[in-house]
Amino acid sequence: MNAASETAYKRITVSPIAGSLGAEIGGVDCTKPLDDEVFAEVHHAWLENIVIYFRNQDMNPEKQIAFAKQWGDVHLHAFNRPVDGYPEITQIRKTPDMPRVSGNAWHTDQHYRDKPAKMTILFCYECPEYGGDTQFANLYDAYNGLSDGMKRDIASLFGVANGDSRKHQSGYTRAEREAAGFGTIKQMKPLAVNTIASHPLVRTHPETKRKALYIGKHMECIEGWTEEESYPLLQFLLRHATKPDYIGRIRWKPGTLTIWDNRCALHYATDDYPGQYRRLHKIMVQGDKPF
Repeated sequence: MNAASETAYKRITVSPIAGSLGAEIGGVDCTKPLDDEVFAEVHHAWLENIVIYFRNQDMNPEKQIAFAKQWGDVHLHAFNRPVDGYPEITQIRKTPDMPRVSGNAWHTDQHYRDKPAKMTILFCYECPEYGGDTQFANLYDAYNGLSDGMKRDIASLFGVANGDSRKHQSGYTRAEREAAGFGTIKQMKPLAVNTIASHPLVRTHPETKRKALYIGKHMECIEGWTEEESYPLLQFLLRHATKPDYIGRIRWKPGTLTIWDNRCALHYATDDYPGQYRRLHKIMVQGDKPF
């Protein structure tokens, strides 16, 4: 449940957008270094609301990188080609002639890495007149909404997340998806990093100490189970986690900067704007190994 209204803020405004998660933050210029007090309040609002966004930010690549580095080391994507001259940034783009958008399945960023990204920072340069929202699901609430019996059954289970897109993109490799126009992000030669990782189905947030489900499209099986055996449980958990009661959404406008906590949220790029253009820049911040 969104807890923003329970906290008093002195330097920023926090306006919840849904009962599950999400808030608009006012009174902050993210293009300049945040002083300690403002950073502490923004950090607290992020932890409480999971997804926060700032409107009317005059951002550029250099400023977005500087903002990201206030939160930690940049996490480089294992597959996606960065923006020329800015290895920290991936461009997310859909042109009117592209049949599909990338990211339109419930996932958490870099789930298949040993140390997945803890935060994603997404800035909107251009967006459709309507449509193209990003949806988010609260994985704290999803865990709390399980029966005690199910919590016991999954408490010690680990899931295997795989970065091989053939496992979750209708059999297409990443190169085939790009050639067919299914993806919106250019691919590159993969980084020399492991892209298969085993993580607990229930993780403990290292800062809030709260428990959350840790699932998504990249999870191919339960560790020690076959994919066929794993499918019913993983599908149940994903359907449960994405119930409407657990979801909020961000309506993009040019100049919107959104940050979210990958450790306790899923997200989904809504593909409902055929024939329109959308362009955003994405930076991720390095996280720790889930436990």
